[in-house]
Amino acid sequence: MMNHRWRYIATILVFFASLSAAFSLHAATAGPGAWSSQQTWASDSVNGGNLTGYFYWPSTQPTTPNGKRALVLVLHGCLQTASGDVVDNSSGGGFNWKTVADQYGAVILAPNATGNVYSNHCWDYANTSPSRTTGHVGILMDLINRFVSNAQYAIDPNQVYVTGLSSGGGMTMVLGCIAPDVFAGIGINAGPPPGTTTSQIGYVPSGYTATTAANNCKQWAGSNASKFSSQIAGAVWGTSDYTVAQAYGPMDTAAFRLIYGGSFTQGATASISGGGTNTPYTDSNGKLRTHEISVSGMAHAWPAGTGGNNTNYVDATHINYPVFVMDFWVKNNLRAGSSAGQAGTAPTGLTVSGTTATSVSLSWNAVTNANSYNIYRNGTNVGSSTSTGYTDSGLIAGTTYSYTVTAVDATAGESQQSPAVSATTKSSFSCTATTASNYAHVQAGRAHDSGGTAYANGSNQNMGLDNLFYTNTLAQTAAGYYVIGNCP
Repeated sequence: MMNHRWRYIATILVFFASLSAAFSLHAATAGPGAWSSQQTWASDSVNGGNLTGYFYWPSTQPTTPNGKRALVLVLHGCLQTASGDVVDNSSGGGFNWKTVADQYGAVILAPNATGNVYSNHCWDYANTSPSRTTGHVGILMDLINRFVSNAQYAIDPNQVYVTGLSSGGGMTMVLGCIAPDVFAGIGINAGPPPGTTTSQIGYVPSGYTATTAANNCKQWAGSNASKFSSQIAGAVWGTSDYTVAQAYGPMDTAAFRLIYGGSFTQGATASISGGGTNTPYTDSNGKLRTHEISVSGMAHAWPAGTGGNNTNYVDATHINYPVFVMDFWVKNNLRAGSSAGQAGTAPTGLTVSGTTATSVSLSWNAVTNANSYNIYRNGTNVGSSTSTGYTDSGLIAGTTYSYTVTAVDATAGESQQSPAVSATTKSSFSCTATTASNYAHVQAGRAHDSGGTAYANGSNQNMGLDNLFYTNTLAQTAAGYYVIGNCP
């Protein structure tokens, strides 16, 4: 009798131990559940200054279908700031993202526009030649990569979204166009479409149509255009918005339907709590791909809903767009799937096998059933390989890059990105070594004298007495920089 009882207890203990182990295996690291202090990220060489801002890392576990954290980039409008309008502050809950972040276990990014673009602290949405590596687009792509590649945040790269107001809405569309491989979903709030100028925010220029916007968008996507097949998009605007033309809202989403291709079916327009109506569009596969929300009586503002700010182009009296758009993204994501993890197995053992002044060579462990591998530099796909090695060329000397690799399985699809590794290309400077007396080194400018002792310039290494009898070999490893010994 006692043996049966102990056997039963032991079985129960093993069950709970296994359950605990399984939970800890998939549990995401809990954050502080509060907005961060102001952060400083990448330098903007085009507009000036460094990208600053805030992030919200929830203490809750992700509740997305695949159990992984989503990442949402939220962009303020002109005449706004992240601290004054987006994050929680003395005026209220800002754009009202905290509650939604807690509900879904999502990380929220709230950056400040660098420089003083258009003289109103705007995002540079009207740039006709945006680049993934420079300007506002470049620093925002860098910001996304910092969080996706940092394992502590456990971000699912297939659940990265962007939304914003006004110039931030325009930049949202720019990012969705230029990087459909990064952004699985977008939410445009009163955003002018690609190719319009700042003087055209209040009206649609003659001859400009959704086709115009779609063509500009596809051109910016370049080789990543195939990723539009799994992207979703939405737009929201107020019927009392007389700053940005209301016609841009439905035009933005119409452009994306043209980009996504195929036929679409317009669904029934439905009311949304707070005074708005939503018109959904499904593709030929029955997938919901775009939404169009018209908010009755709302002026030019971010629709934060109850609990958000109600000042400086933020509206707390109408719909709660964070609640709506997050639900739209999570339920209709075409990339993340519903399993506890992305399809396929991520490569392991990614290492830097060599560097030159203009190239980085990588290697990694093979993944069973993988047909090929995609290589990402700073979050951007730069190539593929059918072997377990790749050399990325055409780089800048003396520059540090971040790399990840994914495995592509014909059946399972593309895996998550591997843990990132950093690589620094070699300097273009050619090292030379000189053997001479300490006195000769000082006289030649390779070293300097301090209190009768010779020190190597740059490294300040102690070479001994400054005279003709002490001899050293100095290697010049950079302009004006010497070390004791031979060239490496």
